[in-house]
Parts: sequence; C-alpha cells; structure tokens
Amino acid sequence: MSVADHYTYRVHWSAEDDEYVGTVAELPSVSWLAEDRMEAFIGIQRIAEEIVADMEASGETPPAAIADRHYSGKFQVRVPEEVHRRLAVRAAEQGVSLNALASSRLAGA
Repeated sequence: MSVADHYTYRVHWSAEDDEYVGTVAELPSVSWLAEDRMEAFIGIQRIAEEIVADMEASGETPPAAIADRHYSGKFQVRVPEEVHRRLAVRAAEQGVSLNALASSRLAGA
C-alpha cells in the first residue's frame, strides 16, 4: 500500500480547460485533465502514486496524507480588533462562548 492511497483527491469541471481536472491536496502543484470525470480521478491517482514512488526511490519523504495526520482541534486565527469585538458581542447575544460561535461558523452552521 502506498501513502498515496490515503491522499485527498478531488475532481471538478474546468470551463477554462473544457475538461475535468483531478487534483490531490497533498501535492498541490499536480493535476490531471481528462474529458471524463472517472478518467480524471484515475489519472490523478496514478500520477500521485508515480510521484510518491519516485520520491521514495530518491530517498525523499513524500507528504503525509491529510487523513493520517493528527489534529489537536486547536488553531489560532488573528482578526482585526473590530471583528473580534463584533464576534464577542454576537456570542454574548447568543449566550455562547466566542469559541463556540467561531466553531459553528467555521463548520458552516
């Protein structure tokens, strides 16, 4: 099994290219174009596997899969003071912590 098996793949339509584009989050400079959605998906997986194999063969460490990384659930975001103030007011008005308000907003709720 290759580390690329756990990579994050996406396929979307590109009006500019008039084709489907396959991408892999762990290798942001890599993409694959195809007329068919499934061909783009298969193509991006194959090229990612080849890149990982080449990296390993040359002694490089390929990027870890996002899905396999550990996340603490904490990250810091800097915002202007006025934004911080408005968010604190909204949180107070809703009777929730600023953290709960921010978390729900980031989650798309």
